[in-house]
Amino acid sequence: MKRFHVLTLIGLLLAGLTNTASAQLRVFACEPEWQALIQAVGGDHVDAWSATTAEDDAHHVQARPSLIAKLRRADLLVCTGAELETAWLPLLLRRANNPAVQPGQPGYLMAAEQVERLEIPTRLDRSDGDVHAQGNPHIQLDPRRLMTVAQVLAQRLSAIDPAHAANYAANLAAFSTRWQTAVTGWTDRAAPLRGQGLVVQHTEWVYMLDWLGMYRVAALEPKPGLPPSAAHLASLTQRLDKDAAMAIVRAPDNDPRPAQWLSEHIGIPVLILPHTVEADAGPAGLFALFDELIGRLVALAARR
Repeated sequence: MKRFHVLTLIGLLLAGLTNTASAQLRVFACEPEWQALIQAVGGDHVDAWSATTAEDDAHHVQARPSLIAKLRRADLLVCTGAELETAWLPLLLRRANNPAVQPGQPGYLMAAEQVERLEIPTRLDRSDGDVHAQGNPHIQLDPRRLMTVAQVLAQRLSAIDPAHAANYAANLAAFSTRWQTAVTGWTDRAAPLRGQGLVVQHTEWVYMLDWLGMYRVAALEPKPGLPPSAAHLASLTQRLDKDAAMAIVRAPDNDPRPAQWLSEHIGIPVLILPHTVEADAGPAGLFALFDELIGRLVALAARR
């Protein structure tokens, strides 16, 4: 009987060690693109979850009890940063009260801080609309910057979970090979887009335009984050003609009426483009996002 108890105790200890060694890092992502990237780099060693979906406006999220509970248990927090989540993330951090994911800790990672940002304002004035002091935060629409974030993610995961550092390095290498091949393909396909202009509804497309060598002709929002007024839209009809831009671009969650009104008055099409991956799409969603972006833009350019 004593021998039985000893063997049972040893078995329980071994099981506990096995469970500890195989436990997944719990990662709280603010947006689905970071959830997908974490899954690509972390593989089986991470359990990543996104606070928002493609249908949500990441600027405005409620600090719901379910989000607080998720963040309280997280080992790593990955968000865009550059003030994109400033209306809700600080409150969430306070209420979750998780020391591991507070600013300055290894478990706190803002993706936009890892790359060069565009549209950093030279002055700050709230009368200019929803201006981000640290620059335009929508870096997820440039695959080159995503690769930089992936490299930082691998380093951060390894620092938090050194037992699986080799796995994270191998996952990063595999993802990098696939990603660089895909980026080359997207860039080649998008060659006809270089030098083309777009009217945009919101400023989220600046990194995509920078990558593709395109430019913004005008914005439907008179100032970032402010809904287009009738007067502003009317002024655009005076400034633009059907040859000035290839299309009016908006995201699926934008109000469709301003783009449609302008399209009818100046005779250029509205193009709806995805700005992030679908919920729980995993790493494949990142590839699907850029396949869709390039496919829709190139198809439209071919019809001009």
